[in-house]
Amino acid sequence: MITLRHTQERGQADHGWLKSQHSFSFAGYYDPEHMGWGNLRVINEDRLAAGAGFGTHGHQDMEIISYVLSGALAHQDDMGNGTTIPAGDVQRMSAGSGVRHSEFNKLDDQATHFFQIWILPNVQGIKPGYEQKTFDVQAGSMQLIASPDGDNGSVTIHADALLYRGFFNDADQVSLALSPKRKAYLHLVRGEIRVNDLTLQAGDAVLVANESMLNLSGAENAEVLFFDLAA
Repeated sequence: MITLRHTQERGQADHGWLKSQHSFSFAGYYDPEHMGWGNLRVINEDRLAAGAGFGTHGHQDMEIISYVLSGALAHQDDMGNGTTIPAGDVQRMSAGSGVRHSEFNKLDDQATHFFQIWILPNVQGIKPGYEQKTFDVQAGSMQLIASPDGDNGSVTIHADALLYRGFFNDADQVSLALSPKRKAYLHLVRGEIRVNDLTLQAGDAVLVANESMLNLSGAENAEVLFFDLAA
């Protein structure tokens, strides 16, 4: 089963200082048909206005990944981390037994465009942790950026999930072998791409279950996020 969800079907929020699109129920957006997929709980595509940000707030027992597309995101937490996440960087925060942090766009001339991703952990109450990495672009293939064991230099998450990103164009074709016992989720960050017989535009996603293969082709300046998830 492959289900296409168009970008306009996502939850929409415009707070002025923050424009957000929610793939799953979050904050004021509630859709009982879209509460998550497998152990993937949140994908928010956020645009944070210049000088704006999220004040100090708390999380617990969640694996949180931030992926910045443009601009920069300043992060500070009660673990002692004070960093800036530039475009292209991946940040992992394991909330565990509890963490408090803030996030701001300290640029004065542009918005910061980023994804905030939450994945349910397979252990609870662990000591909170932080990790941030820069990944070189590997065009034409899927690049592992988050995994349970930090394979291939990916950030390490305490969850039964793998997160890949990919950049594809023109003649690029990729086949992704899937386990029918797991779920998968593919989100098109930008551009256009075909997934099996479906054409995706920027912001579209496919929810996948009981499938053994996804074929990606027909890409036009496409960037994708692909999740291999516990069912």
